Amino acid sequence: MSESNFIDYIKIFCRSGKGGAGSVHFRREKFVPKGGPDGGDGGRGGHIIVRGNRNLWTLLHLRYIKHIIAENGQPGMGALKTGADGEDRIIEVPLGTIIKDADTNKFILEITEHGEEKILLEGGKGGKGNFHFKSSTNQTPRYAQPGEEGKEGWFIFELKLLADVGLVGFPNAGKSTLLSVVTAARPKIADYPFTTLKPNVGIVKYKDDKSFVMADIPGIIEGASEGKGLGLRFLRHIERNSMLLFMIPVDSDDINKEYDILLNELNKYNPELLYKPRLVAITKSDLVDDELIKEIEKNLKLEVPYIFISSIKYKNIERLKELIWLELNK
Repeated sequence: MSESNFIDYIKIFCRSGKGGAGSVHFRREKFVPKGGPDGGDGGRGGHIIVRGNRNLWTLLHLRYIKHIIAENGQPGMGALKTGADGEDRIIEVPLGTIIKDADTNKFILEITEHGEEKILLEGGKGGKGNFHFKSSTNQTPRYAQPGEEGKEGWFIFELKLLADVGLVGFPNAGKSTLLSVVTAARPKIADYPFTTLKPNVGIVKYKDDKSFVMADIPGIIEGASEGKGLGLRFLRHIERNSMLLFMIPVDSDDINKEYDILLNELNKYNPELLYKPRLVAITKSDLVDDELIKEIEKNLKLEVPYIFISSIKYKNIERLKELIWLELNK
């Protein structure tokens, strides 16, 4: 997925349709010169509806759309004919999209399933025609209800990637390399921090046609939860992952400390993230021999399962897939 094509945050003005006015009409036929009221109701204004689409991975298609306005309902007519409803406007979004009120930042709804539809703004109700206001004391009502106004507002559409496994680590920890090895994704890879500026997603094939979704998320730095580096732009994507795979290079100055910093940033952003299942992959293990790995293990104080891997040499990659699969299906 091209970095320039990954859009995970947009702001759009939406307005539902106004309801049609009720009709003031009286029945007039050749032999019925003084027929009663027969004004029909106005049609409903169009809704603004949000629909999930599993074939979308980004909000790119909405990037240049600033206003989405549904159609107004049509007025009622004589002979008790109801006006046509206004056409709904349907906004298709990727799974994992949440919508907030742009003014208050209040959560409104989220979409997590393909084909799921939720009404963001209801259209105004159509007004009642004068037929409804006929009574024993008022045989010829010359009034009807106007249609209700539609609703409007500015809304924030925010994508949180839905993935089984989220890769968590400092820049240059080997996340993109692992994703390129185990999936068909082709993230940008280079030996400098923040190569990955946008999340990359790939499908990992496992045994017997089984698979799971893995997301390479831009690297954390200390202070990310306060907005440093890529900060909050990336942290929200971790919220929707079923489990987290922490990635720490074997040549790190202090593996235990690096792990603690990563945990601390997640905890400061959202303490609930610490309840997600997690594994630790110690990457780039082709840089050291087995004897040094044993020495490193003696000093590890990780409270979760860990594994030494090398994406370049494909060392323990199949075992890593197995551990992930077992964790996801506990």
